[in-house]
Amino acid sequence: MKHHATDAHTLAAAYALGALDPGERAHFGAHLQACEACREEAAEFEATAARLAAAVSQPPAASAKAQVMATIDGVRQLPPRVPTSASALSLGDILRRRAAPFALAAGLAAASLGGVAVWRAQIEQNLKAQARQVQQQLDTISAVLAAPDARTAHGRAANGALTTVVSSDRQNKAVFSAANLPAPGAGKTYQLWLAQGATMRPAGLIDHDGTVILTGNPDAAGAVGLTLEPAGGSAEPTTDPLLLMALPA
Repeated sequence: MKHHATDAHTLAAAYALGALDPGERAHFGAHLQACEACREEAAEFEATAARLAAAVSQPPAASAKAQVMATIDGVRQLPPRVPTSASALSLGDILRRRAAPFALAAGLAAASLGGVAVWRAQIEQNLKAQARQVQQQLDTISAVLAAPDARTAHGRAANGALTTVVSSDRQNKAVFSAANLPAPGAGKTYQLWLAQGATMRPAGLIDHDGTVILTGNPDAAGAVGLTLEPAGGSAEPTTDPLLLMALPA
């Protein structure tokens, strides 16, 4: 296959994701030796891919212990049996009374184990659903980064965060990546916006370093904005933009 000098500039994302065939990888590797812009772009894509891989890890639910203890507390302890008369106790009565605490303990243990089993099944289902959602997001982000028409823009927010936007007309998607993003603070979140003329449309939330898929149609927008908003986001910006970066053309 014959390669042209202009072709190599479109291969940075695919190179970083390992999506090139051996011939293309060798061609692009040679091109990198002489092209500083492509070296920087490939390094940025590799850093983004590394952050995405770390995003799949899911911590255990903080409410796990409370759920188990609530299950145990819900088991009602039976009152002790009281003889209906003053007659002498039979051997059977004595044996039943001595066995009662052990039966109760066994019942509590069985109830606890049953509650834990239900809790574990619910947690596993939730984690599997979250993993599927994360994998779908990773697939979408990878498709945008590896698209032949992927375009990249870099910026720095007013709070010092380093930002990158990659968009693809073919995928009709854009992804936003942030590094060195300060914590938003209690009751706050960072919100992304797609600027369409004078209108700012919500495009997603981001609270820490990472990569997110911008919601909305990037083709109709001219810039990406970043503001600090109340937790949960806002219908329109309530603070001055920390970043207003033109989408790559």
